Amino acid sequence: MTKAKETTNAGVYAVIFTSQRTEGDHGYGNMADRMEELAREQPGFVGVESARGEDGFGITISYWESLEAISHWKSNAAHQVAQERGRQDWYEQYEVKVCKVERAYAFGLNR
Repeated sequence: MTKAKETTNAGVYAVIFTSQRTEGDHGYGNMADRMEELAREQPGFVGVESARGEDGFGITISYWESLEAISHWKSNAAHQVAQERGRQDWYEQYEVKVCKVERAYAFGLNR
């Protein structure tokens, strides 16, 4: 599980990606690591949180400063390759939601 303390701020946008994985890795782990590294380099990236259960169901929430930053990330060439591999090899199904964080609060975070 990846946690991002900096994401609990109102005003950012959250891209919520839920998915059900296929059996086997098929290069998924390496690509997921590479996509997180690449996302962190993108203008407007704020942070990411991710978890996956033993049943293959996962949720990744990436946080961005603007809708424009999200759009640029979605159209990034390397990310598009990963998206296509996801549809072909890694996911039985997925869903994406884009939301604006209107209010945020936390307990127990060292901020």
